[in-house]
Amino acid sequence: MEGSSSVLMTGETKDFTLITPSAEISEQSHGGRAKCLQRLIRLEIPVPRTVSLSFDAVHRIAEGERPDTARLLSAFGRTPLVSVRPSSEDPDWGGPGAILSIGMNDERRAELATRLGQEAADRLYLRFITAYANDVARLDPEPFEEAAEAEDPVAAALAAFEDEADMPFPQEPAKQLAGVLRSMARAWEGVSARLLRQARGAPVDAGLGLVVQDMAHGLGPGESGSGVIRMIDKVTGDPQVMGRYKRKSPEMRAMGRKGKELYLATDPRGTSMQDEAPELFAKLVDIADRCRNRLREEMEIKFTVAEGNLQVLDAVKVQRSARADVKVAVALAEDGIISPREALLRVQPKSLTELLHTQVDPQAKRDVILKGIAASPGGATGQLVFTSRAAQTSASHEIPCILVRRETTPEDIRGMHAAQGIITERGGMTSHAAVIARGLGLPCIVGANKLTISARKKTVTTADGRIFHEGDLVTVDGTTGEALAGAVPMLEPALDTAFRKLMSWADEVRDIGIRANADTPDDAHMAHTFAADGIGLCRTEHMFFEPARLSVMREMIFTDSEVDRQAALEQLLPMQREDFVELFRIMAGLPVCIRLFDPPLHEFLPSDREGMMGLAESLDLPLSDVVRRVESLSEFNPMLGMRGVRLGVTVPEIYDMQVRAIFEATVEASRQAGKAVVPEIMIPLVSAKREVELVKTRIDAVAAAVRVEYGVAFDYRLGVMVETPRAALRAGEIAAHAAFLSFGTNDLTQMTYGLSRDDAGRFMGTYVSNGVFHEDPFHTLDKEGVGELLLIGAERGRAARPEVVLSVCGEHGGDPDTIDFCRQAGFDYVSCSPFRVPVARLAAAHLALKSSSPRESDH
Repeated sequence: MEGSSSVLMTGETKDFTLITPSAEISEQSHGGRAKCLQRLIRLEIPVPRTVSLSFDAVHRIAEGERPDTARLLSAFGRTPLVSVRPSSEDPDWGGPGAILSIGMNDERRAELATRLGQEAADRLYLRFITAYANDVARLDPEPFEEAAEAEDPVAAALAAFEDEADMPFPQEPAKQLAGVLRSMARAWEGVSARLLRQARGAPVDAGLGLVVQDMAHGLGPGESGSGVIRMIDKVTGDPQVMGRYKRKSPEMRAMGRKGKELYLATDPRGTSMQDEAPELFAKLVDIADRCRNRLREEMEIKFTVAEGNLQVLDAVKVQRSARADVKVAVALAEDGIISPREALLRVQPKSLTELLHTQVDPQAKRDVILKGIAASPGGATGQLVFTSRAAQTSASHEIPCILVRRETTPEDIRGMHAAQGIITERGGMTSHAAVIARGLGLPCIVGANKLTISARKKTVTTADGRIFHEGDLVTVDGTTGEALAGAVPMLEPALDTAFRKLMSWADEVRDIGIRANADTPDDAHMAHTFAADGIGLCRTEHMFFEPARLSVMREMIFTDSEVDRQAALEQLLPMQREDFVELFRIMAGLPVCIRLFDPPLHEFLPSDREGMMGLAESLDLPLSDVVRRVESLSEFNPMLGMRGVRLGVTVPEIYDMQVRAIFEATVEASRQAGKAVVPEIMIPLVSAKREVELVKTRIDAVAAAVRVEYGVAFDYRLGVMVETPRAALRAGEIAAHAAFLSFGTNDLTQMTYGLSRDDAGRFMGTYVSNGVFHEDPFHTLDKEGVGELLLIGAERGRAARPEVVLSVCGEHGGDPDTIDFCRQAGFDYVSCSPFRVPVARLAAAHLALKSSSPRESDH
């Protein structure tokens, strides 16, 4: 029925199109399912006769136009029996459910009974009556559930329909089809359906097509049945024949009692289609192979077999995990089916987090006990602990633990290192717990404010009243922001050959640098493993929380004279030097940017009486002296107080010690490597040019002294961390003294908004849901406000010093939208947590590809 019959007309409007190789079908006018069926037909794959309704036709049906269903059904012969399925432009947008066996009536029931058996015909009819009653006529389902249990279910169902609808069940196929089309069209146009698909990324005006297809039940004598086949494992992406085949025959209760289910490929666990029907199996494998090569995708193929005849009802992209996505994209590229560039574009950057961390198995049963902000992805199981000390004790006994705190502080670093996962009652995406957890690669939930923590009783009480004690086993899912009761099955990271190949292709095309924020040798190893272009931010204060160093640090804080302070710092000097030598060695010639000491000094002192008592004992001081010193260092707003460069100006001995450690490490690392190491030194929290001048003068003096002492020449690059609005506005005069400007968007966002990044999580959800902010500005860069400061700073900095290097080193640096912003603004690199480096590398590659050339066609 091709040629003139390929287009069925109603008046002068093209409503129905018989799908043939040459029919005018497109995803934009008829939807993805219709287009895929046409492609299958072009590949000479046996597909039941199918008619497609366009988006426009379906929209007019929803508005009340009566479709000429009699003309449509003329394409299916004298006694049509068809199915209707949705065909939206993107299958992820959803749509109304399929309705099968339209055209089933008393006459067709009798006809099928002679061919398939009475029971099979009755089952088909009963299912259609029930589906039509529920989904088209919108009748109460209960009478039809009762009818299914009656002695004559079909008669009972027909009677129930007449009672509920005040009219007999329609016997005319054209009338049945008209009702089905109208119901499905209106369902798509409904408010709830529209909101649901918009949440999935569909545009407001997304259209729906419908496909009407000859029914292929897979029933009859001889080899008959139905099934699905795919050629990969959905989770791993490994090549493997997967799916099922259910044999059916008139002797079986065709649509009720299960038929005999077979494996597809030969399997030691039982009978297979390959063994019982090898020719059919070979045809299926050939069809799957043709789809892969010609449709350039791994497809899941739905098929039926009737009396030995194979038909393909549909083929859709295999829904799969991120790790399978990577493996499939790389395999298709290596087989020459797609290009490496297209392989890159087929993997979404944010999905890579699933590969980098241990993940909670998505198929596992979940007993959710609390929910918060998903601050760091991955999954981990361990016993609950409530203090950093308990976490360290647990780790020393090799018992995995989950650290639960109201909020974490730098004092908790050791405990965080020891834990497998972290939960905090307070905090947001850039709170202390979130930032450190991402750097360590630990799953973390913050802002779980519907739980109650009792540090004294060592219990957590959840919103539903359940109480969990220290030692209870819980699982943290940092990808979803949920904590689960007990142990849950996990999937291991997948940094395999396919992953490395994909990332090498990404590096060939990206045009912006990707560095890592790394504070310790472990962080640096991870940065190197993930092929970062260097270290963009090393927060040196994290090196001081080792127990031996912390005691010296506290000693230095408690000294009253510069001489005593210098003596304490001299004890820290060799420790810092060893840290920096190791960082330079691990990064093997890649740039390492070291930020000088930033936090206020009170963070290194205990905050509770027990801690102060221990400090008084270790320093041999009266408790009252310790309490007075802690109180004297406390500030009303420490994040805006004596920290960063302000500490470097008022207590310059700290910075002197650090830069000497950096320069001595530079000499040693250069000697070990046999080539010059050029460290980058960054001054934090600058707001005035004079601050930079004062610090730079002392750094230059220390550099000169080290050069003389060691008799070795070396270079270094001095830069500024731009994290105050004033520094961005005065970037021109600051850049005169800086080789690079690195924008710390965590603090810059905090100061621009006047928001505490640790406390904003308490109300951020309400603000976003009410449209005050489009997104959490600590999660996604605020391009209008904070972004404008970045642009002003970049423009003024480069106007004063054209060669100045520009970067972003806040947590936003791993976000694809921020990378796009930085590329367009001409920044040289972004820096982010080590575990976000692969995401950033792939995102940068996507952006470079999309800006340089249009995406390759999928046809």
